[in-house]
Amino acid sequence: MSSSTVTLADADKKLTQFRNCRVLRNHRLVEDDVWVRGGKIIDPESVFFDEKLQADEQIDCHGCIVAPGFIDLQINGGYGVDFSFDVETVEEGVLKVAKGLLAHGVTSFCPTLVTSPPETYHAVLPRIPRSAGGLHGATVLGCHVEGPFINTNKKGAHPPECIKEFEQGIATVREVYGSMDNVQIITLAPEKAGASEVIQELSNSGITVSVGHSMANLSDGEIAVHHGARLITHLFNAMLPFHHRDPGLVGLLTTDNIPTDALVYFGIISDGVHTHPAALRIAYKTHPTGLILVTDAISAMGLAEGRHRIGQMEIEIRAGRAYVAGTNTLCGSIAPMDECIRFFKKASNCSIEYALEAASLHPATCIGIEKRKGTLDYGADADFVLLDDELNVQSTWIAGECVYRANAVDFNAL
Repeated sequence: MSSSTVTLADADKKLTQFRNCRVLRNHRLVEDDVWVRGGKIIDPESVFFDEKLQADEQIDCHGCIVAPGFIDLQINGGYGVDFSFDVETVEEGVLKVAKGLLAHGVTSFCPTLVTSPPETYHAVLPRIPRSAGGLHGATVLGCHVEGPFINTNKKGAHPPECIKEFEQGIATVREVYGSMDNVQIITLAPEKAGASEVIQELSNSGITVSVGHSMANLSDGEIAVHHGARLITHLFNAMLPFHHRDPGLVGLLTTDNIPTDALVYFGIISDGVHTHPAALRIAYKTHPTGLILVTDAISAMGLAEGRHRIGQMEIEIRAGRAYVAGTNTLCGSIAPMDECIRFFKKASNCSIEYALEAASLHPATCIGIEKRKGTLDYGADADFVLLDDELNVQSTWIAGECVYRANAVDFNAL
């Protein structure tokens, strides 16, 4: 593989052909070339027949799989950075994580804030704007605010003293968060009083509402979907377990009591710790179109074992797992996205195509950006990853520019 340094003006005109590859298109791997110009995937037919042009640069992919760049909708931090706690240095922290994610094929992500005091949201949210990716790191799609409107009985690692009620409905939400201009997803417990009106307001404003950290029964979940909720936060974790008389939020995967045009998505953590392989298979076989792989990664991702911090709490890494310090309560994953994809494929025995789309097309569609992200269709952003047959990342590309090559990054220097 090779690439050259060009100016932005040159890059807009430069025509690059990626050849000798298998491209993930229309849910299939096909032997085809990928053509890029101006940071976009383009249709080569118009180039051949209308413009009569040849590629300015050809890149031999050596038989690699070319898949859309991965999208992580739930990540609390990594490489020693915690988005909820490192308030004073959050801009630098987001950049550090964005850079580190490139090695794992992630080209876009939603920095996630756990339940925090209002002053934390007021300080942090304005300082994490949506931003385009590049050599500096992955694209920031907007923040995922997980809490504080959750159920204390399913708080997981979230600090209970910061949990809030919808006392004045959407007015309380605005008061707690401050500006929501940079918010893409909000996780809340739909059984809380006043939740339905809040869900409707947030959905109407373009924010993706996710239900989670919740004691909701199935009816609560269905009402939330009727009001605009379209996502379940880390399925099976921090919610009532499936029961045959009332399946709870898990029942949203098969319910027939929601609008026919409402596709419910669900994030799932396939790190080998949070979700048993049998549970992964149940979710996959039950509702494959809604499955989204998320890492739920915490600041300790990429770090050694020992004590670290997530939000307002101390956490501990023991034997490759993250716990609330001094307890056996899991509090987040330390597995990067490419590892989650490989584990999920092995556990579910799904196709390579499906495993890759669960980390790209599905999250993009959930938040409404599937025309430009999570796909290699013509006109989409040229964000993609080259992988070997074992789904190991060989290189990562954003807007047609190589931003990572395997064995070329010193993570200690991040």
